[in-house]
Amino acid sequence: MFFWGWRVAPLIRQDIARGSTVPILFFEKPIRCRYHRPLGETMDFKHFQQFLTLAETLNFRRAAEKLHMAQPPLSVSIRKLEAEVGVTLFTRGKDGVKLTESGEAALAEARRALFHAAQFRQAARAASTGDLGTLRIGFVGSATHEVLPRILPRFRALYPGVELELREAISIRLMQGIEEEAFDIGVVRVPVAIGSNTRLATLFTETFVLAVPKSNPLAQRATVRLKDLSDEGFILYSGADALGLRTAAIHACQLRGFMPRVTQEAIQVQTVLSLVEAGFGVALVPSVSRRFNSRHVIYKKLMDFPASASIGISLAWKPSAESAAVRNFLDVATQAFKP
Repeated sequence: MFFWGWRVAPLIRQDIARGSTVPILFFEKPIRCRYHRPLGETMDFKHFQQFLTLAETLNFRRAAEKLHMAQPPLSVSIRKLEAEVGVTLFTRGKDGVKLTESGEAALAEARRALFHAAQFRQAARAASTGDLGTLRIGFVGSATHEVLPRILPRFRALYPGVELELREAISIRLMQGIEEEAFDIGVVRVPVAIGSNTRLATLFTETFVLAVPKSNPLAQRATVRLKDLSDEGFILYSGADALGLRTAAIHACQLRGFMPRVTQEAIQVQTVLSLVEAGFGVALVPSVSRRFNSRHVIYKKLMDFPASASIGISLAWKPSAESAAVRNFLDVATQAFKP
């Protein structure tokens, strides 16, 4: 390919003011120039495969057969490749085809290029099916008791190529993270406020149980009703950061005719139980929290607990940011908690 350019002639002029000589450029006349295509502009992995096959067989006919093509097009393609790189890769003679020194040097790089191309295809296909990639999972603390131990081993066994990044947070922060795409999936406590771009899938529902200090007379009773707790001091969930649990607990008490008397507030269920253990009051905690073993905390089923005040654990995700790995995780999780 040719184009027209200008031949540039450097001249020297005298800078009278400074008493020195200054180089200047003078465009003398137009000249015809050749355009050299950058190396590799037309080269593709087909050329690498053809070069590698010929290098391994050192025979155009056998190489063409292995490549499922005719011999003349293969010869033309190798010639074009040599023209592209600017060196001779093979010598052709009566003794057959041989690699030149340049061809020997290029052989290792061709193998490496084809290997990385195969790795590229494999990684892309694996990511498209959710077999490879990274999954950012946020979870509430109470999910560590039963939810994560049931889901994660199954998922890792089925999708060992997916790296899991786990981070604990409260439900409201998890929902914000899902909206902002800081998390791919959230394991959240419901009820919880959700945005218009977020979807929830319930894993299971549960009820509250009563957690009382061992020293409290309620700990010795065979049965306890929620309406019997109107005079007790409650450790309740913080309204700012645990609004769902707080609302459900207060709603249950109101349905039984009283407003709980709050003595302390906390965000995490584990913190609430620690305050119960320390004797600061009683608390309504998710039934799964009974896995929190303590010699100083007794759990009681509430005989009259209203069904409308139930709580649960759900998966939260953003459909617009849903990947194949997210879909696989949702499937494994729902199967793990299928009745």
